[in-house]
Amino acid sequence: MLTQDKQQRNWQPIIKAFEAVLGKNGVIKRREELITYECDGLTSYRQRPAVAVLPRTTEQVAAVVKICNQYSVPFIARGSGTGLSGGALPLEDSVLIVTSLMRQILSVDLDNQRIVVQPGVINSWVTQTVSGAGFYYAPDPSSQIICSIGGNVAENSGGVHCLKYGVTTNHVFGLKIVTPEGEIVDLGGQIPETPGYDLTGIFVGSEGTLGIATEITLRILKSAESICVLLADFTSVEAAGASVSDIISAGIIPGGMEMMDNISINAVEDVVATNCYPRDATAILLVEIDGLEVEVAVLKQRITEICQQNGARNVTSASDPETRLKLWKGRKAAFAAAGHLSPDYYVQDGVIPRTQLPYVLQEIENLSQQYGYKIANVFHAGDGNLHPLVLYDNSVPGALEKVEELGGEILKLCVKVGGSLSGEHGIGSDKKCYMPEMFNKVDLESMQWVRQVFNPQGLANPEKIFPTPRTCGEAANAMNHKQFEGVERY
Repeated sequence: MLTQDKQQRNWQPIIKAFEAVLGKNGVIKRREELITYECDGLTSYRQRPAVAVLPRTTEQVAAVVKICNQYSVPFIARGSGTGLSGGALPLEDSVLIVTSLMRQILSVDLDNQRIVVQPGVINSWVTQTVSGAGFYYAPDPSSQIICSIGGNVAENSGGVHCLKYGVTTNHVFGLKIVTPEGEIVDLGGQIPETPGYDLTGIFVGSEGTLGIATEITLRILKSAESICVLLADFTSVEAAGASVSDIISAGIIPGGMEMMDNISINAVEDVVATNCYPRDATAILLVEIDGLEVEVAVLKQRITEICQQNGARNVTSASDPETRLKLWKGRKAAFAAAGHLSPDYYVQDGVIPRTQLPYVLQEIENLSQQYGYKIANVFHAGDGNLHPLVLYDNSVPGALEKVEELGGEILKLCVKVGGSLSGEHGIGSDKKCYMPEMFNKVDLESMQWVRQVFNPQGLANPEKIFPTPRTCGEAANAMNHKQFEGVERY
């Protein structure tokens, strides 16, 4: 139903139709130029699209999507390409709709604490735009200096501050979207709550399978009066994990709470050289607190006591902006620093209950020894969002397959202890085989019905999120049940 074989498709009329809308400079068709778009941040999977297009307006996106519908061509939306689950991975016979030129900040309303942006606007630009007036945008993925708001919406991205302030969906008031059939629709509005179904909530995190966001209305927050970052170092991961649980149990909700293990600490110091992280620590805990000055002073003392009670060797703090940024710089650079340790690394993104941190981290170490690959752990400790980085060499035959198997075992472990397959990276191409580990047949069928309502022809980002028979043998068999008769799976 989706497409003809590429050998049979005549791309000339399709390309001419695109050029009539976007101009020749807005259509990329030369094979060597398409190399740029053959993968996102999950570089182990690569496939060049047949064509890439560069719209600048909502109307141009709608026109492109209508052309795709006319010729039954599958299409995939792509922002900055920083996604880590293969959500923007093209198909061979597809059009990639790249929103990176849609980078206008359309309006700023400080009185009502909102800003309207196009999807190509970079995450950190939002805060830069409003910081002079004392505001900021809370969701801050590690890639915030290069990732786009459109991609953040598609994956429901989080970041360091998601513990206290929530992920992307908690900061989106409304959306203008182009549906998979090319219609322009407004979801949500200019205020936090609107009557009726929460279609904005359904769309955020749908990974491009329900349409393409072309204008996003975001919530901006007033900057806190006082901010302090604490760094505690420990001789055991268990002690650091216990501190996390005890801080939350004490009724304290930090702005952010991050943990790094010894491998990550040394990788960061080798590359970034913050000279802040003790190289001999088994684990460090970074805790940011914000609020009124008197409140921060009290919380700082209480968190220091909790960490010391759990065996922290040292607890240091920073309140001035320069030192705070220096403390966070290493954490933000952890993924990049892993490239210094190994030719390749494979990152996963599972979520577990905080109380399960010591057990799960020990099990990850056991898996590391079983499979023979080192694993660096860096994660959002406050909400149990793990980011294990498996270090390997892709030039070794069979290494990627073994590493993927190891990553799958980590995801299964997360689900087993009551967690989730993803906290912020999405499912994409990478984790779709594991969806039946977390959801039963009825759950998956319900999701497919929602997808089919928005995306009846299955053209919008096909072969993502859900298992497909061609790529996920066991998972597909689990879904191949008569309950699915009449339900199209893409």
